[in-house]
Amino acid sequence: MSKDQGIFERFSNWATKFTGSSYAFIGATIIVIAWGISGPIFNYSETWQLVINTGTTIITFLMVFLIQKAQNKDSKAIQIKLNELIAANEKASNRIVDIEDLTEKELDQLHCYYEKLADFAEEDSDIHSSHSIDAAQRNQDYKDKLFRKKHEEWLREQEQKKESI
Repeated sequence: MSKDQGIFERFSNWATKFTGSSYAFIGATIIVIAWGISGPIFNYSETWQLVINTGTTIITFLMVFLIQKAQNKDSKAIQIKLNELIAANEKASNRIVDIEDLTEKELDQLHCYYEKLADFAEEDSDIHSSHSIDAAQRNQDYKDKLFRKKHEEWLREQEQKKESI
């Protein structure tokens, strides 16, 4: 745990771990059983019912925010890990990094593109072939040849400039 974490950060990390544990579930179960057993003692009064209703409502309300904070943190960590994998893979498109910042419409367009790739893959008799990798490799080879050709032309132009001086 980092020293620069604030009190809320440390508390929310602890609470997230605790509330997701077996101990929390067992504790909550014991509370509900104790509440149920205490019903006859309090003649199943409205106050008796109000205690469990109010308690569970407050806990649920607070847990929504705690769960959302934990989910946001986990989601951010997963996005960073995925971005690292995309950046590290030379055949992966770097345009996919940080697509979570796109609009819903832009994400839908990308989703349609990948659905079409999946359709192509389903039609293919060889389950090991990948249209996206094959297409990407052809595209990369084409770009590489084009770059080398333009680079050679540029080198020739530089040589011609030197000779003319």
